[in-house]
Amino acid sequence: MAFLCVSVSLWFILPAAAQYSYRVVKTYPHDRTAFTQGLEYRDGFLYEGTGLTGRSSLRKVELATGRVIQRYDLPQPFFGEGITVVNQQILELTWQSQTGFIYDKSSFRVLRSFNYPGEGWGLTNDGKLIYMSDGTADIRVWDPATLKEVRRITVKDGSTPITQLNELEWVRGEIYANVWQTDRIARISPADGRVLGWIDLSGILPKSDAVEAGAVLNGIAYDAAADRLFVTGKLWPKIFEIKLVPKR
Repeated sequence: MAFLCVSVSLWFILPAAAQYSYRVVKTYPHDRTAFTQGLEYRDGFLYEGTGLTGRSSLRKVELATGRVIQRYDLPQPFFGEGITVVNQQILELTWQSQTGFIYDKSSFRVLRSFNYPGEGWGLTNDGKLIYMSDGTADIRVWDPATLKEVRRITVKDGSTPITQLNELEWVRGEIYANVWQTDRIARISPADGRVLGWIDLSGILPKSDAVEAGAVLNGIAYDAAADRLFVTGKLWPKIFEIKLVPKR
């Protein structure tokens, strides 16, 4: 009996990343002197990490009023970066010092510091793992118990690596990432780094409010209980609650 062997090549075309605009649901006040680096919503409050040497801080903020009700100022020379809340603790990165800090969530007391190679930009977590950006197209995945890297994912839109990934947020099983110096947020698959969608926030802050140099989009917080998404930027006077609107 003779067998005919046929080689078949199968090509799988991934769908293009979905495109979204936005609708503003509500606007809240924000401290326009806050150089926002990290933002999370927990237990009815915003937790915010701010940057710039000599101006970096960790804050607990009342959403409705923008009032800072708790604050810790980082000592020089640290330039504060992204934060995330894990197991009643707050982790914070610094930019180029290769040093992070762990705080007690209630008291803001510094529990300890930790180290990592390279720059620190953004942080988020899914309850089991921590995700960290460093300004490249890579997102580092950490074990929350040891803060050791367990793997990396490279973020790509099709075959194009997406660099300048900054502030991160975990939203309904995806990683949302600000792309520094743009008005776009990438929706990223944590499994393989594929960009699933783009959120275009062009025009959300009136030009008259973006008066400071460096006042760019950076800050994403998600209220999982009420399915509310908040965005802001460095030195912005407002926080926006938004709903995504698919582009046609």
